[in-house]
Amino acid sequence: MLKISLDSSAPMKILCLGAHCDDIEIGCGGTILKMVRARKDASVRWVVFSSDERREKEALNSAKDFLSGLKKKKIDIHRFRNSFFPYCGADIKECFEDLKKEFSPDMIFTHYRNDLHQDHRLISELTWNTFRDHLILEYEIPKYDGDLGSPNLFVHLEESIGRKKSGKILEYFRSQNDKQWFTEDTFLSLLRIRGVESNAPGKYAEGFYCRKMIL
Repeated sequence: MLKISLDSSAPMKILCLGAHCDDIEIGCGGTILKMVRARKDASVRWVVFSSDERREKEALNSAKDFLSGLKKKKIDIHRFRNSFFPYCGADIKECFEDLKKEFSPDMIFTHYRNDLHQDHRLISELTWNTFRDHLILEYEIPKYDGDLGSPNLFVHLEESIGRKKSGKILEYFRSQNDKQWFTEDTFLSLLRIRGVESNAPGKYAEGFYCRKMIL
């Protein structure tokens, strides 16, 4: 695992991983917006593993907006079959191996290891299998399965950032508007709950699961 210095003067390299086109935004979009605003020198690699023609356009436009202001960024959108990740794991693993050769991040955002969606879980497993000396933060996705846990790391968000995050998700991912859970109150409710749990002064927070960290 990476030893993180409390001196924030050095440029950061951040890797964002999502199984599906809206996962990164839902799981850590507020944190990304906060970090981009504070660290214009950051370098971000944004990788989505499942898409189709419409979803790919949505994901590209969203990622560009979330990362606007950064000079160093690269967005990759793959087209592995949605909901079938465990059955094409070898090909997805090859993508991870290629990524490891190209980019050595200081911080990685990925899915929660106990997520009940099989695609999410595989991406989390391959993240840990591939990146063995890095700070990895696992984000959470609300869903029907009811698999939310108790995060042990929180990023406090101003209310304006929380609302900006939810607004951008609804704006860019219109293909998901027919899903009953894909609403502003869903996203803001989870941010508010994590804000209560971490005593966030701005009311909102995103929760993460950090298994290993050295200060």
